[in-house]
Amino acid sequence: MTPYRFERLNPLRFPLVARFYKTHYPSGAPRKDEVIWTAEGEKGLCGAVRFRQFDTDRFQLLTGMLIAPELRRQKLGVALLEAVQEQIDLVPCYCLAFRHLVPLYQQAGFNVIDVQALPASLKGRYISYCNGGKDLVPMMFASREQC
Repeated sequence: MTPYRFERLNPLRFPLVARFYKTHYPSGAPRKDEVIWTAEGEKGLCGAVRFRQFDTDRFQLLTGMLIAPELRRQKLGVALLEAVQEQIDLVPCYCLAFRHLVPLYQQAGFNVIDVQALPASLKGRYISYCNGGKDLVPMMFASREQC
C-alpha cells in the first residue's frame, strides 16, 4: 500500500475537506465544530473521518468516514481508524454504521450495541435516521479495559 499521512485537520484546510465531501458524499457535509482527521497520499486528500463532540453527555460520535471511491477496499479505512485511535480513546465513542460497514468498524474495535445502550441524544438521532430509510447499526468502541 502507498504510504499515507494521517493527521488532525488544520482549520485552514477545512475548505479542502468540504470540497472532498461535496464531491464524494454530499449528504455528509463536514461542520467546523467537528474534530476532523484526514488521510493524504501522493495525490492529496484521499480520506477523512469526523468526530462530533457531545459535551453535555461526554461522548463523541464517529461520523461521516469517507475514503475516495477509487481507494476503497484497499484497507485505507482500517488504517485511518487505527491512526485516529488517540481521538477514539478520549471519551466514549459511538458510531452509527451502515450495515455493510459493520465488519470494518468491528475490525477497528467497535462492538454492535443495543439501541437502548445509546445516550438519549444519540438514540433520537439514530431513530430519525432509520425512519428516514437508512440501514444503520449502533456501535460503540470497546475500551482497552473491555478487550
